[in-house]
Amino acid sequence: MLDASTLQALAWAGMGCGFTWLMTTAGSAVVLFTGKDPEKGKLTHHIFLGFAAGVMIAASVWSLLNPAIEQAEELGQIGWIPAAGGFLLGVAFLIALDSLLPHLHAEESEPEGLPSSWKRTTLLVSAVTLHNIPEGMSVGLLFAMASQTAGAAGEAYLGMAFALAIGIGLQNFPEGAAISLPLRREGMGRVKAFAAGSLSGIVEPIFGMLVVLASGWISPFMPWLLAFAAGAMIYVVVEELIPEAHLGEHSNVGTLGVIAGFVIMMVLDVALG
Repeated sequence: MLDASTLQALAWAGMGCGFTWLMTTAGSAVVLFTGKDPEKGKLTHHIFLGFAAGVMIAASVWSLLNPAIEQAEELGQIGWIPAAGGFLLGVAFLIALDSLLPHLHAEESEPEGLPSSWKRTTLLVSAVTLHNIPEGMSVGLLFAMASQTAGAAGEAYLGMAFALAIGIGLQNFPEGAAISLPLRREGMGRVKAFAAGSLSGIVEPIFGMLVVLASGWISPFMPWLLAFAAGAMIYVVVEELIPEAHLGEHSNVGTLGVIAGFVIMMVLDVALG
């Protein structure tokens, strides 16, 4: 039997992660209204990747690392230890997944991970799905913290959680387009490219809800888990999003996308948190 706080956290996480998935779906719908012009598609792809990177950098600092340090200190721990340790564990986890899960990025010709017989389009979707796992976890973790914390601190965590959900939702719109548009360029039909882009985001509500369900057991390790999610997100940004956003002739556009995403997420977190 789930207690009242867990049920409340599940409801919040369902709304928050449902919104992020909805925005992925809306972004994927861009492919329904565009052609197959590779140059136009690449320019849009770079803008969207840069924006997503900026949002994830700001979210990692304000929504994940800062709360991890604060909660660790409230528990009588040295704040930087779980922040640094969890961050490095998150990076290591993504490196392991990156090395094992077969996937392909839009600008690459050779897939990464273990050898597989998957189609190129399946590998492209796999890459984005991999990125969405830490995003869903981070939203679920903050909602779980909000439900377990009383008073003003709980309200602050709730504000952070909604700010993070809004921020990730905003960057999921371009991310949805950043998967459906390359699939279209690969020759996939518009409707199939849209469906694949939408489904790439389904892991966010799944992992968000799973984290909430496990929150009763993982509560003592919450600072480590928040930093873990931050490390995983920063790995994605540094390893994949920023390099891909700066490929080709439109590197300045990618840079401006990063800056815009960072500023918007920072404002959201400070205003709502």
